[in-house]
Amino acid sequence: MVEKKQPKVQVRNLTKKFGDLLVLNDISFDVQAGEFLCIVGPTGCGKTTFLNSLTKLYEPTAGEILLDGEPVDLKKHNIAYIFQEYSTMPWLTVEENVRFGLDIKGVEKQKANKLVDEYLDIVGLTKYRKYYPDQLSASMLQRVVIARAFATQPELLLMDEPYGQLDIQLRYHLEDELISLWQRTGTTVIFITHNIEEAVYLGQRILVLTNKPTSIKQAIDNDLPRPRKIASPDFVKLRNEVTDLIKWW
Repeated sequence: MVEKKQPKVQVRNLTKKFGDLLVLNDISFDVQAGEFLCIVGPTGCGKTTFLNSLTKLYEPTAGEILLDGEPVDLKKHNIAYIFQEYSTMPWLTVEENVRFGLDIKGVEKQKANKLVDEYLDIVGLTKYRKYYPDQLSASMLQRVVIARAFATQPELLLMDEPYGQLDIQLRYHLEDELISLWQRTGTTVIFITHNIEEAVYLGQRILVLTNKPTSIKQAIDNDLPRPRKIASPDFVKLRNEVTDLIKWW
């Protein structure tokens, strides 16, 4: 008998209220180790509230979130979070921004230097390492943030609409870089987006959320081959399927 592997993330009956307002309504699902999960839903349905509950920025009203079978504990678990807004620190150079999480975690200097060099090279920012954020383009700023997140070698990476402010061409370029990094590192990724095409392009699985009070409307496996072609009939079919699920009426 084959032993069933324990999921990396287990969300059980997650409920979040703000006063009398019920935002998350009894949500349960699993995320496997190394999975790239996309979560989509109508604007304002509670996607960010879910991520903030996962990181304990918000304390759940009920239910639990387990990482490797234990309640999420940011002092114990290595979780990285990429926000909607650019989160570089303007007073630090590119390499200092990438090193920041490593310093916080007390990583030994020689190892930190190696990781910073490696991820600056991966995202193509080595020659900009002494630049400050106000000297960089929008796409370069996002590369800094992504390099900083991956450099800490997180067991779970949370991404909250990180490309929402970029134009389409830049978004696809950075999405391809993200997929390459994910495949290289095997990091478990939960990616929040309101962009259905982005979810179909990135995710191995897509969770579709309802309007508030938010629950899971449907989970969809996405086994389209990579690299994905947005004009292919199978891609368009899946995009339309997800779109139909998210209609507000």
